[in-house]
This record gives sequence, C-alpha cells and structure tokens, in this order.
Amino acid sequence: MYRRFGETEEAKGSPLSGQVAIALSESAEALQVIEAAPPRRRHPSLVLAALHDLALAGQAPALATALAAANASTAPATPTDPSSKPSSKPSSKPSSKPSSKPTSEPTSEHSAEAVADAPLRGAASGVRVRSAGVVAVEVMVGMGELVLGRIAGRKVRGDEGGRHAVLYPAVTEVARRVGADAIGLIDVGRAAALNLTVDRVGISYGNGQFLGPAESAVQVLASVVGDGLLPSTVMPKVVARVAVGDELVDVTGADEMRWLRACVPPDQVARLARLEAELALAAADPPEQVPGAVLDGLPEAIARVPDGVLPVVMTTWVLSGFGLEERLRFLQRLDEAATRRPVAWVSVEGVGVAPGVPTYGDRRASGHSILGVSVFEHSSLHASGVGRCWLRGEMLAWLATT
Repeated sequence: MYRRFGETEEAKGSPLSGQVAIALSESAEALQVIEAAPPRRRHPSLVLAALHDLALAGQAPALATALAAANASTAPATPTDPSSKPSSKPSSKPSSKPSSKPTSEPTSEHSAEAVADAPLRGAASGVRVRSAGVVAVEVMVGMGELVLGRIAGRKVRGDEGGRHAVLYPAVTEVARRVGADAIGLIDVGRAAALNLTVDRVGISYGNGQFLGPAESAVQVLASVVGDGLLPSTVMPKVVARVAVGDELVDVTGADEMRWLRACVPPDQVARLARLEAELALAAADPPEQVPGAVLDGLPEAIARVPDGVLPVVMTTWVLSGFGLEERLRFLQRLDEAATRRPVAWVSVEGVGVAPGVPTYGDRRASGHSILGVSVFEHSSLHASGVGRCWLRGEMLAWLATT
C-alpha cells in the first residue's frame, strides 16, 4: 500500500511525500510499527501527516531539516521576495502573484517557515543532510509510540483553505438581491471554517478583476472562463461569523493549527504559506462555534446572527456527504429559520447536489460544480444558479446577469 501511495503522490505533485512513503514501504521495521495501529489508522496520508507534525513541533528536528533540505534542493534559483505585497491600488490586470505571508511571524522554532529555513542553516555549517525517506524511517522506528499517538483520533485535513474566489462574488450578489447592508456569515461543516474570512481576502481574477482588500495578507488567484464579469459590489459589513459542524477546531489552538499544516505535503510550500496566512487571519477574529451535527446546530447558528442582519449560510462541497433525505432536511432548516427575516444560502456543490438550485441542464458527475444563491423568506424560496466552477473554485465562469 505504501509503495503504491508513494508512486501516486509523486504523480500528483508531491515527490517528497512519495519518497517518504516508498522508504517506509521498504523498511520491515517501520511497517511493523505501522501495523501496531488499528487498521483504519494505517493509511499513508495519516502516517505521513503525523511525521510532518512531529517535525513542525520540533520533536523530530532531523526530519524537519531533511524535509526542508529536500525543498531547498528543488526551489527556484531566484525566489521571489516573500515580503512583497500588492499595491493598495491594484492595477486592472494583476501582473504577478500577490504575497500570502501572514501578518504575524510564527513563534515556534519549528514552524513551517522555520522548517523551510533549516536546510540553509545546515548547508552553511557544512553538515551533510540525509534524505527525508531515510530519516522518516528512523523516526518511525525510534519514535513509533509518538507517531501512533499523533494519529489516534485524528483525520487528515488536507483541504481546509477557504473558497474565497467563488464565495466573494456570490455572497455580495445575494446580499444585493436582498438589499442587505450588513450580513452574518455561517460556514457549514468545515473544521477550520476559513470561508468566514472571505471579506478579508484579496482576490485577483484572470480577467483582470480584483475583489477584496488589496492590503490583506491573504491574496489568492483564480481563472475566469468566458466573458461574464463578476459583480463588483463591495462586500457588506460582516457583523457575525459562525461555524457549525461536528468536527470544528479551535483556530487559536496551537496543536490543532499545526495539525492542519501537517496535513499539507511539506513540499507544497506555496499551499502551506497560504494556509499559514489564512490561519493567522482567522485567529485574529475567531468565529463563534456551534459544535454538533449540522442539522441540529444550524438553527442556533442562524439565531446567533443579530436581528436586522442577513444570515448568509455557506456550503462548499459539504452536502455531498449527506444523503438525499438529509439534504432536504437541510433545506427545511433554512426555510424554518426564515419566518421572521430572510435567510440567504450560497452553495458551491456538485451538479444536482444542492436541492432546489438550478443546474443549467448539466449532468451529474460532469467534472464541475454549480455556484448557487438562494433566498428563503416567508415560506418561499428563490434559488438560481450564478455560475460554474472547477478545481475546487480556482477556476470559475460567472453566468448571472448583474
């Protein structure tokens, strides 16, 4: 299993994870440690995340150095300046990728940035750095109990970044339709709830449009398909941020946030840097949390949005984990909450997954998702599709007339 996983990871864009997985597959001692874990805890992605977590925590410094050395060996010869930021007056067409450096530096010696610097210090001192695969095997064999302790009760969360590029225009559009000048954002079913920072992120689109604050520490890029222009409406004031779900994590908790970083392959440096920046942004204004099953907690989450403020519920590839009956009950919960005031729902889900949202006649499993906006008010539902998106929101086509 580990060799097959390693070969797959190399093909998917993480050669370093592939190297480590293959090294583990070739060590009988390492495999013996892994087999001591419950069957569902033995998956390579979980074990590799545990090893990465030990490196980030400073408990496996040799592995941290080896991982960073591997990154340094494949880094561009002339890296861009990580401290650069976009101009406060962005041009009509972005010319380069904005910085995603967080506003506050990580304090741990073995944070993601510190790990990235480790090989440079090692090379300067003349120390020969061994391969990450060799060191990972040593850590697995010598620190097996620590590794197994890391994976107990954990899940791999390698996709926790916010879906800002598709959410920003949809949230502003649904607020415009309702006439709301203040909104409360509710993120459904995502552990870190990073969608809740959508109003504080700068977004450069491939058609030259720019939405959000240019001075933000989080800057993202997205491609645009077709000629449709995204709505340029300014995001209304966000007065509430609420997360609801049964696997929520504390964005101010050092251990939980380090685990999120550990779930990202260590050689995906740009992705790690963006996650660092998003976590710092979220920690600066932590959301309220309503833990528990989504269908049970959704009414309370909506109730936490003050009166006179439009609740905007956001789902991004969450409802696919619900059965049809649960999805219909989700719709019912939104309708029940809209007796005293409108409730908005922004959905980014696979074709046909979001009940009531038109799909442009597209077939299920078409390889893209539908971006929908819905308004519930006095037992009525007004739902429409506003676009399609691909690559988890990194490419979109805006189809609504605004």
